Amino acid sequence: MIDIEKIRFDEKGLVPAVVVDKASRRVLMLAYMNRESLRLTMEKGLACFWSRSRQQLWLKGETSGNLQHVVSITADCDQDALVIVVEPDGPACHLGTESCFEYPVWLSPDTDDFTYEGLYRLLQGRKAELPEGSYTTYLFQKGTDKILKKIGEESTEVIIAGKAEDKAETIYEIADLAYHVMVLMVQQGITLKDIYNELASRHVIDHKVKQEKMT
Repeated sequence: MIDIEKIRFDEKGLVPAVVVDKASRRVLMLAYMNRESLRLTMEKGLACFWSRSRQQLWLKGETSGNLQHVVSITADCDQDALVIVVEPDGPACHLGTESCFEYPVWLSPDTDDFTYEGLYRLLQGRKAELPEGSYTTYLFQKGTDKILKKIGEESTEVIIAGKAEDKAETIYEIADLAYHVMVLMVQQGITLKDIYNELASRHVIDHKVKQEKMT
């Protein structure tokens, strides 16, 4: 741990802070901190910044309710920039979006930009817009029973491929199963963060059980 006094604030007494979601690892926003806001953040465990426009301390979410619970604060090698990892209570952006960074400027045509979050948002779009000719649209139109039937079928395919010890086929079938499970998640309003939190809670329980067995 480094001393807060070693943080190199600029001539205005500020240091940039990049805020990252613990679960998705997505950059949520860029803000600025002074010594007082950094001290309050560490004291309260809630993200507090310095508003350059209002020239005052700013507890993120104090008005909107979208508080950011701080998990860790890390300085860069020059100690003149911070990364704040948080568990947010809601959207980070004042426009109501999850992140302030929602506007692509350029993307290399050679880049594989797949993410689970991107797939989830795509499925949400399919449910909202129901574009004609889309298999996902077909699933949402048929409803929960059809989605569950497909999950059952894909689960069986995973078992068959796994039993045959066919790695390539097993990967293919697991991907099919994961897709249909995510369709069900969107259908029932279950988020990726919900699953992350559940797995994280099980990790803690599993760790405790292992410790108990060792003692």
